[in-house]
Amino acid sequence: MINLTLKQLRYFAALAEHRHFGRAADASAISQPALSVQIRELEETLGIQLVERSARQVRLTSFGEDFLTRVQAILQSVDELGDLARAAQDRLVGRLRIGVIPTIAPYLLPPVIRTLAETSPELDLHVRETITPRLIDELAEGRLDTAIVALPVSEPWLTEVPLFSERFVLVRPGDARGLPVPDAESLKEMRLLLLEEGHCFRDQALAFCNLQTAIPREMLDASSLSTLVQMVGSGVGVTLIPEMAVPVETASAHVSVARFAAPEPSRTVGMVWRKTSPLADQMQALSQVVAQAVSP
Repeated sequence: MINLTLKQLRYFAALAEHRHFGRAADASAISQPALSVQIRELEETLGIQLVERSARQVRLTSFGEDFLTRVQAILQSVDELGDLARAAQDRLVGRLRIGVIPTIAPYLLPPVIRTLAETSPELDLHVRETITPRLIDELAEGRLDTAIVALPVSEPWLTEVPLFSERFVLVRPGDARGLPVPDAESLKEMRLLLLEEGHCFRDQALAFCNLQTAIPREMLDASSLSTLVQMVGSGVGVTLIPEMAVPVETASAHVSVARFAAPEPSRTVGMVWRKTSPLADQMQALSQVVAQAVSP
Protein backbone atom coordinates (compact mmCIF):
# COMPACT_ATOMS: atom_id res chain seq x y z
CA MET A 1 0.00 0.00 0.00
CA ILE A 2 1.36 3.42 -0.98
CA ASN A 3 1.39 5.87 1.93
CA LEU A 4 0.98 9.44 0.76
CA THR A 5 0.32 12.37 3.08
CA LEU A 6 -1.89 15.39 2.47
CA LYS A 7 1.08 17.56 3.39
CA GLN A 8 3.09 16.08 0.53
CA LEU A 9 0.21 16.55 -1.90
CA ARG A 10 -0.22 20.19 -0.90
CA TYR A 11 3.51 20.82 -1.31
CA PHE A 12 3.45 19.20 -4.74
CA ALA A 13 0.43 21.31 -5.76
CA ALA A 14 2.27 24.46 -4.63
CA LEU A 15 5.35 23.46 -6.60
CA ALA A 16 3.23 22.78 -9.67
CA GLU A 17 1.62 26.21 -9.33
CA HIS A 18 4.82 28.23 -8.84
CA ARG A 19 7.21 26.02 -10.87
CA HIS A 20 9.98 27.11 -8.51
CA PHE A 21 11.11 25.52 -5.24
CA GLY A 22 11.81 28.83 -3.50
CA ARG A 23 8.48 30.45 -4.35
CA ALA A 24 6.57 27.25 -3.57
CA ALA A 25 8.31 27.03 -0.20
CA ASP A 26 7.43 30.65 0.61
CA ALA A 27 3.80 30.05 -0.36
CA SER A 28 3.75 26.93 1.85
CA ALA A 29 5.45 28.68 4.79
CA ILE A 30 8.32 26.19 5.01
CA SER A 31 12.00 26.26 4.07
CA GLN A 32 13.11 25.36 0.56
CA PRO A 33 15.21 22.37 1.73
CA ALA A 34 12.22 21.00 3.67
CA LEU A 35 10.01 21.30 0.59
CA SER A 36 12.62 19.58 -1.56
CA VAL A 37 12.82 16.70 0.90
CA GLN A 38 9.04 16.25 0.90
CA ILE A 39 8.88 16.21 -2.91
CA ARG A 40 11.75 13.75 -3.10
CA GLU A 41 10.09 11.47 -0.55
CA LEU A 42 6.84 11.68 -2.53
CA GLU A 43 8.67 10.61 -5.70
CA GLU A 44 10.39 7.75 -3.87
CA THR A 45 7.07 6.56 -2.48
CA LEU A 46 5.51 6.60 -5.94
CA GLY A 47 8.61 5.12 -7.56
CA ILE A 48 8.54 7.66 -10.40
CA GLN A 49 9.82 11.17 -11.07
CA LEU A 50 7.27 13.99 -10.82
CA VAL A 51 9.38 17.01 -11.75
CA GLU A 52 12.37 17.93 -13.88
CA ARG A 53 14.69 20.13 -11.85
CA SER A 54 16.82 22.94 -13.25
CA ALA A 55 18.52 26.00 -11.81
CA ARG A 56 15.85 28.39 -13.08
CA GLN A 57 12.56 26.55 -12.95
CA VAL A 58 10.73 23.29 -12.42
CA ARG A 59 8.91 21.35 -15.12
CA LEU A 60 6.42 18.59 -14.44
CA THR A 61 7.04 15.26 -16.09
CA SER A 62 4.28 13.69 -18.16
CA PHE A 63 3.33 11.58 -15.15
CA GLY A 64 3.59 14.66 -12.94
CA GLU A 65 0.98 16.45 -15.08
CA ASP A 66 -1.42 13.50 -14.80
CA PHE A 67 -0.70 13.17 -11.09
CA LEU A 68 -1.41 16.88 -10.55
CA THR A 69 -4.93 16.53 -11.94
CA ARG A 70 -5.72 13.81 -9.40
CA VAL A 71 -4.01 15.72 -6.58
CA GLN A 72 -6.07 18.86 -7.22
CA ALA A 73 -9.28 16.84 -7.13
CA ILE A 74 -8.24 15.19 -3.85
CA LEU A 75 -7.29 18.48 -2.20
CA GLN A 76 -10.51 20.10 -3.31
CA SER A 77 -12.50 17.22 -1.81
CA VAL A 78 -10.58 17.52 1.46
CA ASP A 79 -11.20 21.27 1.59
CA GLU A 80 -14.90 20.66 0.99
CA LEU A 81 -15.01 18.41 4.06
CA GLY A 82 -13.95 21.42 6.10
CA ASP A 83 -16.53 23.51 4.27
CA LEU A 84 -19.22 21.03 5.28
CA ALA A 85 -18.32 21.53 8.92
CA ARG A 86 -18.41 25.30 8.54
CA ALA A 87 -21.69 25.10 6.66
CA ALA A 88 -23.27 23.43 9.68
CA GLN A 89 -22.71 26.61 11.68
CA ASP A 90 -25.02 29.61 11.46
CA ARG A 91 -22.29 32.25 11.26
CA LEU A 92 -19.24 33.11 9.17
CA VAL A 93 -16.22 31.38 10.73
CA GLY A 94 -12.91 29.89 9.66
CA ARG A 95 -10.93 30.49 6.48
CA LEU A 96 -12.60 32.30 3.60
CA ARG A 97 -10.71 32.64 0.32
CA ILE A 98 -12.12 35.52 -1.67
CA GLY A 99 -10.96 36.86 -5.03
CA VAL A 100 -11.47 40.45 -6.21
CA ILE A 101 -10.67 42.11 -9.53
CA PRO A 102 -8.15 45.02 -9.44
CA THR A 103 -10.66 47.70 -10.46
CA ILE A 104 -12.74 46.87 -7.38
CA ALA A 105 -10.34 45.63 -4.68
CA PRO A 106 -8.68 48.87 -3.47
CA TYR A 107 -11.98 50.71 -3.16
CA LEU A 108 -14.39 48.03 -1.94
CA LEU A 109 -12.23 45.97 0.41
CA PRO A 110 -11.51 48.56 3.17
CA PRO A 111 -15.16 49.05 4.22
CA VAL A 112 -15.94 45.36 3.72
CA ILE A 113 -13.01 44.19 5.84
CA ARG A 114 -13.90 46.68 8.60
CA THR A 115 -17.48 45.43 8.63
CA LEU A 116 -16.46 41.77 8.68
CA ALA A 117 -14.01 42.42 11.52
CA GLU A 118 -16.91 43.75 13.58
CA THR A 119 -19.63 41.28 12.56
CA SER A 120 -17.60 38.09 12.03
CA PRO A 121 -14.45 38.21 14.21
CA GLU A 122 -13.92 34.44 13.81
CA LEU A 123 -13.59 34.77 10.04
CA ASP A 124 -10.06 34.26 8.64
CA LEU A 125 -10.13 36.22 5.39
CA HIS A 126 -7.66 35.45 2.59
CA VAL A 127 -7.83 37.90 -0.35
CA ARG A 128 -6.61 37.25 -3.88
CA GLU A 129 -6.52 40.15 -6.37
CA THR A 130 -6.27 39.35 -10.06
CA ILE A 131 -8.21 39.57 -13.32
CA THR A 132 -11.53 37.83 -13.86
CA PRO A 133 -10.38 34.88 -16.04
CA ARG A 134 -7.86 33.81 -13.38
CA LEU A 135 -10.40 34.16 -10.59
CA ILE A 136 -12.85 31.95 -12.49
CA ASP A 137 -10.15 29.33 -13.06
CA GLU A 138 -9.26 29.35 -9.36
CA LEU A 139 -12.91 29.02 -8.39
CA ALA A 140 -13.20 26.02 -10.70
CA GLU A 141 -10.10 24.45 -9.13
CA GLY A 142 -11.41 25.02 -5.60
CA ARG A 143 -8.62 27.46 -4.70
CA LEU A 144 -11.14 30.22 -4.01
CA ASP A 145 -14.49 30.11 -2.20
CA THR A 146 -15.97 33.17 -3.87
CA ALA A 147 -15.07 36.18 -6.00
CA ILE A 148 -16.24 39.75 -6.44
CA VAL A 149 -16.31 40.63 -10.13
CA ALA A 150 -18.23 42.58 -12.76
CA LEU A 151 -21.34 40.69 -13.86
CA PRO A 152 -22.36 38.79 -15.85
CA VAL A 153 -19.81 35.99 -15.83
CA SER A 154 -22.26 33.57 -17.48
CA GLU A 155 -20.71 30.31 -16.30
CA PRO A 156 -23.48 27.71 -15.75
CA TRP A 157 -21.71 26.18 -12.74
CA LEU A 158 -21.55 29.50 -10.86
CA THR A 159 -24.14 31.30 -8.76
CA GLU A 160 -24.17 35.04 -9.53
CA VAL A 161 -25.54 37.56 -7.00
CA PRO A 162 -25.61 41.26 -7.93
CA LEU A 163 -24.35 43.58 -5.17
CA PHE A 164 -24.69 47.08 -6.66
CA SER A 165 -24.35 49.07 -9.86
CA GLU A 166 -22.02 52.00 -10.44
CA ARG A 167 -21.41 54.56 -13.16
CA PHE A 168 -18.25 55.15 -15.16
CA VAL A 169 -16.99 58.73 -15.19
CA LEU A 170 -14.73 60.65 -17.55
CA VAL A 171 -11.36 61.81 -16.27
CA ARG A 172 -9.71 64.69 -18.15
CA PRO A 173 -6.80 67.04 -17.41
CA GLY A 174 -7.61 69.63 -14.76
CA ASP A 175 -7.84 72.51 -17.22
CA ALA A 176 -10.75 70.75 -18.99
CA ARG A 177 -13.03 71.36 -16.00
CA GLY A 178 -16.26 72.97 -17.19
CA LEU A 179 -15.83 72.04 -20.85
CA PRO A 180 -18.64 70.11 -22.59
CA VAL A 181 -18.53 66.37 -21.89
CA PRO A 182 -17.85 64.39 -25.08
CA ASP A 183 -20.20 61.61 -26.08
CA ALA A 184 -19.12 58.09 -27.01
CA GLU A 185 -18.58 59.04 -30.66
CA SER A 186 -16.38 61.98 -29.75
CA LEU A 187 -14.23 59.80 -27.49
CA LYS A 188 -13.17 57.82 -30.56
CA GLU A 189 -11.33 60.89 -31.79
CA MET A 190 -9.48 61.46 -28.51
CA ARG A 191 -6.44 59.80 -27.00
CA LEU A 192 -8.23 57.30 -24.80
CA LEU A 193 -6.14 55.60 -22.12
CA LEU A 194 -7.27 52.12 -21.12
CA LEU A 195 -6.22 49.20 -18.94
CA GLU A 196 -4.19 46.51 -20.63
CA GLU A 197 -5.67 43.36 -22.16
CA GLY A 198 -7.31 40.96 -19.71
CA HIS A 199 -9.15 43.54 -17.59
CA CYS A 200 -12.92 43.40 -18.00
CA PHE A 201 -13.11 47.15 -17.33
CA ARG A 202 -11.16 47.71 -20.55
CA ASP A 203 -13.76 45.71 -22.49
CA GLN A 204 -16.60 47.67 -20.86
CA ALA A 205 -15.00 51.01 -21.79
CA LEU A 206 -14.47 49.83 -25.36
CA ALA A 207 -18.08 48.69 -25.58
CA PHE A 208 -19.31 52.13 -24.46
CA CYS A 209 -17.22 53.80 -27.13
CA ASN A 210 -18.28 51.17 -29.67
CA LEU A 211 -14.64 50.40 -30.38
CA GLN A 212 -13.08 47.10 -31.36
CA THR A 213 -10.57 45.31 -29.13
CA ALA A 214 -7.78 46.14 -31.56
CA ILE A 215 -6.72 49.57 -30.26
CA PRO A 216 -5.41 52.26 -32.63
CA ARG A 217 -1.85 53.48 -32.05
CA GLU A 218 -2.92 56.76 -30.45
CA MET A 219 -4.44 54.86 -27.53
CA LEU A 220 -2.28 53.74 -24.64
CA ASP A 221 -2.59 50.90 -22.12
CA ALA A 222 -1.77 50.77 -18.41
CA SER A 223 -1.78 48.12 -15.70
CA SER A 224 -3.79 50.07 -13.10
CA LEU A 225 -6.35 52.83 -12.72
CA SER A 226 -3.78 54.81 -10.72
CA THR A 227 -1.44 54.90 -13.70
CA LEU A 228 -4.25 55.93 -16.04
CA VAL A 229 -5.29 58.86 -13.84
CA GLN A 230 -1.72 60.06 -13.32
CA MET A 231 -1.12 59.95 -17.08
CA VAL A 232 -4.26 62.03 -17.63
CA GLY A 233 -3.02 64.50 -15.01
CA SER A 234 0.15 64.86 -17.03
CA GLY A 235 -1.89 65.83 -20.08
CA VAL A 236 -1.42 62.60 -22.02
CA GLY A 237 -5.08 61.88 -22.75
CA VAL A 238 -8.42 61.03 -21.14
CA THR A 239 -9.78 57.90 -19.47
CA LEU A 240 -12.82 56.29 -17.88
CA ILE A 241 -12.82 55.00 -14.31
CA PRO A 242 -15.53 53.51 -12.07
CA GLU A 243 -17.14 56.01 -9.73
CA MET A 244 -15.95 54.17 -6.59
CA ALA A 245 -12.33 54.86 -7.63
CA VAL A 246 -12.73 58.64 -7.86
CA PRO A 247 -11.95 59.63 -4.22
CA VAL A 248 -8.79 57.52 -4.11
CA GLU A 249 -7.36 57.98 -7.58
CA THR A 250 -8.02 61.68 -8.18
CA ALA A 251 -6.82 62.97 -4.80
CA SER A 252 -3.22 63.47 -5.95
CA ALA A 253 -3.69 64.16 -9.65
CA HIS A 254 -4.46 67.40 -11.48
CA VAL A 255 -7.56 66.09 -13.23
CA SER A 256 -11.22 66.90 -13.63
CA VAL A 257 -14.07 64.40 -13.36
CA ALA A 258 -17.31 64.59 -15.31
CA ARG A 259 -20.37 62.42 -15.75
CA PHE A 260 -21.67 61.41 -19.14
CA ALA A 261 -25.12 62.25 -20.42
CA ALA A 262 -27.74 59.54 -20.09
CA PRO A 263 -27.61 56.68 -20.72
CA GLU A 264 -24.43 56.66 -18.64
CA PRO A 265 -21.96 53.77 -18.95
CA SER A 266 -22.06 51.54 -15.88
CA ARG A 267 -21.32 48.09 -14.53
CA THR A 268 -22.93 45.67 -12.12
CA VAL A 269 -20.66 44.40 -9.35
CA GLY A 270 -21.52 41.02 -7.87
CA MET A 271 -20.35 37.91 -6.07
CA VAL A 272 -19.98 34.49 -7.65
CA TRP A 273 -19.39 31.05 -6.15
CA ARG A 274 -19.71 27.41 -7.18
CA LYS A 275 -23.28 26.10 -7.16
CA THR A 276 -21.97 22.91 -5.57
CA SER A 277 -20.22 24.72 -2.69
CA PRO A 278 -21.32 23.56 0.78
CA LEU A 279 -20.88 27.20 1.82
CA ALA A 280 -23.61 28.50 -0.48
CA ASP A 281 -25.77 29.76 2.41
CA GLN A 282 -22.78 31.47 4.01
CA MET A 283 -21.85 33.07 0.67
CA GLN A 284 -25.38 34.40 0.34
CA ALA A 285 -25.11 35.92 3.82
CA LEU A 286 -21.69 37.35 2.98
CA SER A 287 -23.05 38.99 -0.17
CA GLN A 288 -25.56 40.89 1.97
CA VAL A 289 -22.78 42.03 4.31
CA VAL A 290 -20.72 43.27 1.35
CA ALA A 291 -23.66 45.10 -0.20
CA GLN A 292 -24.52 46.80 3.10
CA ALA A 293 -20.88 47.77 3.73
CA VAL A 294 -20.79 49.90 0.57
CA SER A 295 -24.35 51.22 0.61
CA PRO A 296 -24.58 55.01 1.11
